[in-house]
Amino acid sequence: MNNIFELLHKDEILKRIDNLSVNSQPKWGKMDVSQMLAHCSSFQDIAMGYSLPPRGWLGLLVGRFAKPIFYNDKPLPYNMSTIPDIVIADKKEFEIEREKLKQKINKFHKSGPETCTSHPHPFFGKLTSEQWGKGIYKHLDHHLKQFGV
Repeated sequence: MNNIFELLHKDEILKRIDNLSVNSQPKWGKMDVSQMLAHCSSFQDIAMGYSLPPRGWLGLLVGRFAKPIFYNDKPLPYNMSTIPDIVIADKKEFEIEREKLKQKINKFHKSGPETCTSHPHPFFGKLTSEQWGKGIYKHLDHHLKQFGV
């Protein structure tokens, strides 16, 4: 499984983000491209410990059993439910959101695995830095495929 902490994988994700345009259309889902970038940026904040959404009751019940979905080699399902705190419904500016996400990815990569949050994921619970690195890559890959890049 690819890991965002590996330079090759980080650079590949950044190139794919650069291939997006304000006119990129989703293959599934309700978000436009700017909202997707803001969503991914908000998810980065969770991994970096800047945002600490509470664990939901469903995550407390089944999150640890479903945890491999986040970092295994299988693609994430289309229209999978998301953490309520990072649902983006308002209008966003494409260039601002793209740059913000790229900066967060670069900072996360540069800071390294040891700076991953120790706060549990709101659904999956406690994750190792390796699981965060794989999960971040997988989440970004999922949304970039959503927009055809």
